[in-house]
Amino acid sequence: MFKRGFDNDKYIKMQSEHILDRIAQFGGKLYLEFGGKLFDDYHAARVLPGFEPDSKIRMLIELKEQAEIVIVINAADIEKNKVRGDLGITYDVDVLRLIDAFRGFGLYVGSVVLARYSDQPAAIAFQKRLEALGVKVYRHYVIAGYPSDISRIVSDDGLGKNEYIETSRSLVVVTAPGPGSGKMATCLSQLYHDNLRGIKSGYAKFETFPVWNLPLSHPVNIAYEAATADLNDVNMIDPYHLEAYGATVVNYNRDVEIFPVLSAMFKKISGTCPYKSPTDMGVNMAGNCIFDDDAVCAAAKDEIIRRYYNALCDIRKGNIESTVAQKIELLMNMVGISSDDRPVVAAANKKAAETEAPAAAIELPNGKIVTGKTSSLLGATAAMLLNALKELGGIDDSIHLISREVLEPVQSLKVDVLGNHNPRLHTDELLVALSICSVSDNNAKYALEQVKKLVNCNVHSSVILSQVDMNILKKLGLQVTCEPVYQTKKLFHR
Repeated sequence: MFKRGFDNDKYIKMQSEHILDRIAQFGGKLYLEFGGKLFDDYHAARVLPGFEPDSKIRMLIELKEQAEIVIVINAADIEKNKVRGDLGITYDVDVLRLIDAFRGFGLYVGSVVLARYSDQPAAIAFQKRLEALGVKVYRHYVIAGYPSDISRIVSDDGLGKNEYIETSRSLVVVTAPGPGSGKMATCLSQLYHDNLRGIKSGYAKFETFPVWNLPLSHPVNIAYEAATADLNDVNMIDPYHLEAYGATVVNYNRDVEIFPVLSAMFKKISGTCPYKSPTDMGVNMAGNCIFDDDAVCAAAKDEIIRRYYNALCDIRKGNIESTVAQKIELLMNMVGISSDDRPVVAAANKKAAETEAPAAAIELPNGKIVTGKTSSLLGATAAMLLNALKELGGIDDSIHLISREVLEPVQSLKVDVLGNHNPRLHTDELLVALSICSVSDNNAKYALEQVKKLVNCNVHSSVILSQVDMNILKKLGLQVTCEPVYQTKKLFHR
């Protein structure tokens, strides 16, 4: 059951104030490396119940008069058509999406940087496309010996050959379509060129996870390891912070490993390093906004289990190695949980065993479990959804919400016109049919009004869901897991 444990309003206010303080610390100009997802941070929303997925962008809106956005994309990623796994679009297309999204929120996008540029044909074409759209583009080049050869990097032959990004605001948010795009190198390049021009500026990093002021073994931080199990990220105590301040805080291996190099670069650029530890570089205030630790721990544990099932399904699809699930299983053991702690799992699998067909289960806000089975009319998830809406609306199970006058033409369209073999309604088709019926049927109308109550409910399917059903359930705000098996033995699954 969903229970809030995070104060989102406090977070936005505290985060905005902390960033303004950091800008002042550096004399009025800050390059803020922004990691993670800005518009749709659903991982944070799941493990910090009460955190809104768009909290980061709302925080930036608070600072929009001072802020401008610089989007960095690795030129090599353009050349190889790298795709965002969650959106299914290439990184260059995602840059265009990000520009539109930022502008839609009234935020100023100053420019795009082509990082690690080396005359890639696709990168050249993309630059021309951006410039034709009125977007400024800068080139940052491959630097031999990066990041270990400090003398070469911090020289005219290193950062010095990068094009200087003209910025006009005090807060420059440096973001990217995904990891490995070159955000940090872009910030360092700007610090180098600002120093040559006598401009006072600084650098900070905004990463939500791991949460530095929560214990290393806290479920929220363990959930971050589960989310990045395929990247082999490991949370660890920041040894530099412990040595400098005698305080135990959490960071992750990549930031800890790169800190000596960054510190040396800062000293080479400006004569001193403003930070004593990698944690010092961060500005994240999320840990200060948790008001119910039990609720947050419960949500994080459920997220770890969800990541485990996601990994099992990705292994079944051939997308990742089996070691990813094994690592998450170890993390589950660390926090003392198993799949049995997700009640919908047993309910869905029991219904599937009873009916000898795919089944699904949902846990409603009051804790009640509702299931759905496969029938000649509905797929298992569509049946589950319909049953859940009846339960939430107090509508008797014997009442038919979809009239035959609506159902039959839809099934005929699917089979006779579109050539599908399966006449059963998917979740999207069910909702459309229910919407049509709601025009003349008060029960259908009332059932449809219950949809918003499904947000944050847990769902489990006894088989891997079709992409159509998965997309609809995600849009409804449901937290979905699946058994790592396909409904059929076919080799090709749509």
